[in-house]
Amino acid sequence: MKLYEKYGKIISDIIKEIPMKERKPNRRFRPIIKLLLCIFYIVIISILVLVSFKLFQKDRKIIDWDQVSSTDDYSYLKISQMSEAFAVTDDSKQIHFIIEQDENLEWHTYLIAIGKKDYSNYKNIIDYTYERVKEKPDDIIVYGYPKKITDNIKKLAIKNITNFVSIENKTVLTEDNFEEYLTDTYLDTTIPKTHKTNYIIVALLTLGLILFVLIIFTIFDKDRIVDEVEEIIEKENDKLLKRKNKDSL
Repeated sequence: MKLYEKYGKIISDIIKEIPMKERKPNRRFRPIIKLLLCIFYIVIISILVLVSFKLFQKDRKIIDWDQVSSTDDYSYLKISQMSEAFAVTDDSKQIHFIIEQDENLEWHTYLIAIGKKDYSNYKNIIDYTYERVKEKPDDIIVYGYPKKITDNIKKLAIKNITNFVSIENKTVLTEDNFEEYLTDTYLDTTIPKTHKTNYIIVALLTLGLILFVLIIFTIFDKDRIVDEVEEIIEKENDKLLKRKNKDSL
């Protein structure tokens, strides 16, 4: 018995002195870990790409004038009738009344700003509005950004709207009900659509690229995360086996 204990202790000491690198790890969990990590990375990448695409669509979206909520919304109006200019902005843009007919055949009056050099593009529809020609031109769709209506433009609009709207329209426009009928903005058609660099999209796509690189590293056994997870699982598995062996004795 003493001999067994003596040599058993020697063998145990020798095993303890063997470097960890020389021990062959049990890699039965590694394929499962790699698969689960790759699936996790792919799911996160898919979410990042989807969110980036939604943000990209929002940035490129052109909305109906009725849905405008801020001066950053690039929007459009369909012109069925149009007045002559009744005001000029500080930067020499002409302000006109326009009438738009919606899908329910209801008429709405709005204000738009055009450049003086663009007047010829609207001349046919203006002439038809004032019955200078009999043939009705096609409606014109115009695009631009909302601009706040200044007090001066508001006063001129109140003064001149009776020269444009139908005589059957009994609504009296005042400063109190102005925004109810003409809103507080006009469509500036002289501003081209701008695409701002969305740093959120850039950050999301960069993170997605990093995760894609991690997938490559995982597949080719270069990902330290796999090693760490595998080591943790092996330790827990060894503890479990020792516990079972101890209980069976």
